Amino acid sequence: MVNPKKKIRFRRQMSEAYVRVKESWRRPRGQTNKVRKEYKGKIAKVKIGYKADANLRFLHPSGYKEVLVHNLKELEKVDPKTQAVRIASTVGKKKRMKIIKKAEELGIKVLNPQL
Repeated sequence: MVNPKKKIRFRRQMSEAYVRVKESWRRPRGQTNKVRKEYKGKIAKVKIGYKADANLRFLHPSGYKEVLVHNLKELEKVDPKTQAVRIASTVGKKKRMKIIKKAEELGIKVLNPQL
């Protein structure tokens, strides 16, 4: 279920050279910019060709589709073969423990089981 294409991490140009330039992608706009012109050996530019396959998009790295759960009733609607559970941050410790226990019984993977 893992994406067969290699996932490229698009970094901002010159982010490795300067601390003040963050890694988050910014489109290169300069007239003579080598990244914009896509010179060989320069960093990859964001393009539609890197898009993941439709059936693999929005999946957790484990291969499951994420489902946000707030209570036990929502947990019962989850399909353990294709979906994994992420417990909402607003859920308290007592209810979180109950959800984790119930998920184990149902054979559902919990993505954030920490207490």
